[in-house]
Amino acid sequence: MTWLFLAIGSAFCLGFYDVSKKRSLEENSVPFVLFLSVLFSSMLLSPFLLLSRFSPSVLADTLFFVPQVDGYTHCLIFLKSCIVLLSWGLVYWAVQHLPLTVVSPITATRPMWTLLGALFLFSERLNLWQWIGVSVAIAFFWLFSYVGKKEGFEYTRNKYIIILILGTLCGSASGLYDKYLMHSLDHAAVQVYYTFYQTILMGIICLVMLVHNRQKPHTKIRSAGWIVCISVFLILSDFLYFLALSYPDSLISVISLVRRSGVIIPFIYGAAVLHEKNLRWKVVCLSGVLLGMLCLFFGTLG
Repeated sequence: MTWLFLAIGSAFCLGFYDVSKKRSLEENSVPFVLFLSVLFSSMLLSPFLLLSRFSPSVLADTLFFVPQVDGYTHCLIFLKSCIVLLSWGLVYWAVQHLPLTVVSPITATRPMWTLLGALFLFSERLNLWQWIGVSVAIAFFWLFSYVGKKEGFEYTRNKYIIILILGTLCGSASGLYDKYLMHSLDHAAVQVYYTFYQTILMGIICLVMLVHNRQKPHTKIRSAGWIVCISVFLILSDFLYFLALSYPDSLISVISLVRRSGVIIPFIYGAAVLHEKNLRWKVVCLSGVLLGMLCLFFGTLG
């Protein structure tokens, strides 16, 4: 069960990543935060790639060695970069305009969408516990829509809620794709190359934006420290996540569930530090969603 402890570590890092993301987006635009965060991530990962190429004996037989991959594998990793960037772009945009205590219960449902995706894509069958988990999660998910109305966030009318849900669904698709990749690819190669591809893609997007808006005054990047934190916590979270998936007996539904439990950290931060509102009902809704995820966990073990 080593992979389970790796998933727990990934969850903690992911929680602090969400907090850093929220703080970074308070004064900066989404594309430039994304670009700088993946750029810092690429810089942090570059030494492992360079050592693996020019001094392979240093990292040989370690978790940090980055093997060479063929062109087809690069295409697979590039596709993952596109899926993840789409998910991040949507979620970042929503997080910039929504309270953390609104975002957390919605993103906590991601394991449910991953399980339903496996149901339709891989013809998996759900047992009783899993159906209970899905039902409970959906019930509290919709209950949360009524709580959101108290703050002016109607699920069917608020574009940022819809964007957040779409980003969560894209994230679930990425999770299913990750399990497919980890059956045959090295976790370090996937993490390093997909980060580099993200940097290239976001660099092109930001360059186009700068050229298009060249007559507008330059916007200073603020909260740079929080953007660096995004990179650090994301690298740690992804490393533990990919490593957990690389174990032959690992279960993507369980890992996805455990990883999403990290939403408790930004929820607490939003309540204690940012002093967000209507916390009592939000706690009930978040607890209900996590209860549904726990039922999924028991169903998977069974």
